[in-house]
Amino acid sequence: MTEEKLFSDDYTEPEKKGWLTRLRTRTPSKKHLAEFPVHRRIRWRLIKRTGAVLMILLALYYPVGMIAIHKIDDNTGFTNSATKGQSHAVAIATALIYREVKVNGWTANDPFFYPAAALDNMPHFQMGVIAALSRFTIELADHIGRTRGSSPVDPDLEKARGLLSYPGTIWIFDFSTSWAPTASSEAQYLSARRSLLRYNERLAAGKAVFDRRSDNLQATVNRIAIDLGSVSAQLDQRVRDAGGAIFDTQSDDIFYAAKGRLYGYFMILRALGRDYEKVIKEKQLEKAWAQMLDSLKEAAKLQPLIVRNGVPDSLLQPNHLTAQGFYLLRARTQLKEITNILLK
Repeated sequence: MTEEKLFSDDYTEPEKKGWLTRLRTRTPSKKHLAEFPVHRRIRWRLIKRTGAVLMILLALYYPVGMIAIHKIDDNTGFTNSATKGQSHAVAIATALIYREVKVNGWTANDPFFYPAAALDNMPHFQMGVIAALSRFTIELADHIGRTRGSSPVDPDLEKARGLLSYPGTIWIFDFSTSWAPTASSEAQYLSARRSLLRYNERLAAGKAVFDRRSDNLQATVNRIAIDLGSVSAQLDQRVRDAGGAIFDTQSDDIFYAAKGRLYGYFMILRALGRDYEKVIKEKQLEKAWAQMLDSLKEAAKLQPLIVRNGVPDSLLQPNHLTAQGFYLLRARTQLKEITNILLK
């Protein structure tokens, strides 16, 4: 078959298929390509360059996307003002939900075709923060947001309590339960935020309860101390099971989940200190409260470049889980001391 017939419009269908097959199986040589008509040469170069660009973009999609998205937002100076009559702790809880879900972007439920799906430290940190807020919301609904235990639960607090207990890994589809669309983690958490905002607005209007009794503060502090005890047990178990392991893909997950929880508790307890300022002064807890916050802050700020779970008495390998656990247990001990003082 001659070149004249090859590029004419009247060659047979089998000849077309034969030529296309050769094109698919091998790249035309420069000499052969030079014999193509100009418009075919331009199209061929365009295909090659487009393919090269696509390959480069695919190669950069995950690493560049991960770098752009990754953020461990442990800013201990983060604040959110509350208007007169509102709770400072509820205000900071709503701000943290909005920041992690909308501003930083919720990453724990991203599907595989999102770059954030390859992240693990940021998702565990975010879920740790939400876990702390969930614990606080439970205490709000059960104790602080009610006059006495026999009074009804505030409807907004009850709704927020349930929504913040929702798993953080649910995307708009959860194929383990159904093929139909479902409520995503982001949607549930933002709905919880709206409930907390409504509660704070009603509180400012005198239509909701935020009971500032010392026994309510004592119960909340005690529950947080108990929760930190479970976190310390997870750290201890990981050190016992994998301390000194060369390849360890779980220790950093446990570290950042604990870091997020510690950060969340620091932010909540700092705000609760303002809500219960009168009680803290009456019980002469200012110094103990400040020391407890300092310990939580130190634990929340730990962010090593690489999380290592070395043997605890190793000379060369650090163990960041034990370092985190030290500040955690120190804060827990101080929370217990505060609980004992509030009981008197």
